[in-house]
Amino acid sequence: MNDLVFHLPDDTTVAVTVTRLLNAGYAGSDQDEVAAHVAELAELGVPAPKTTPALYPVAPYLAAQVGNVPVQHERTSGEAEWALVVAGATPQDLLLTVASDHTDRELEVHGVAWSKNAGLDVLGRGAWRLVDVEDHLDDVWLRAWVTRDGGQEQLIQEATLAALLPPKYWLDELGDLLVPGTVLLSGTVAMLPGVDQFADCWRVELADSVTGKVLELSYRVERMLDPIG
Repeated sequence: MNDLVFHLPDDTTVAVTVTRLLNAGYAGSDQDEVAAHVAELAELGVPAPKTTPALYPVAPYLAAQVGNVPVQHERTSGEAEWALVVAGATPQDLLLTVASDHTDRELEVHGVAWSKNAGLDVLGRGAWRLVDVEDHLDDVWLRAWVTRDGGQEQLIQEATLAALLPPKYWLDELGDLLVPGTVLLSGTVAMLPGVDQFADCWRVELADSVTGKVLELSYRVERMLDPIG
């Protein structure tokens, strides 16, 4: 289990002990586009899911609010996402925050579920109550930037949350699985062409174009020492 603390716009904080961590995948709102994407990935050797959207259980200790992500090799990358945090038993206890599912791309071709359990799910320290934003989620932007070799920051992902299945979809589908202590990551949006995803730094934001409020996270990717033996 892992303890996270979220800061809300009203200057209160909410502590959550993560007991269940779920990563959604292939969770675009246009499932025809998702099917085309699955076919593209299959040509690259990534196993196709048996159904879409997919859902991958992840070890709860991989939910983290950190500024450094350790990795075993250079072919890992983040994914800009929203995260639903179930902090309690009432609708007021459903929190929305920004997240990055840092994924092992080498392992992904052997099994998506394995790759999800090989890296951290980084979450922001700020959050909104879902009830305060759910009426205009399509006006919330999800963006990610990467930096490599000390160069300029590059935009790598950008879409509104209309591109993804909304939190309500998962609340309806999963029901009693979303017990207090659950964190659900949304799945991601397409990466922009021509940007190297294997970067040194990631920055991800949720930007509410109605209120002007922004949730943000950033982290460095740190290669671990090579194994001995």
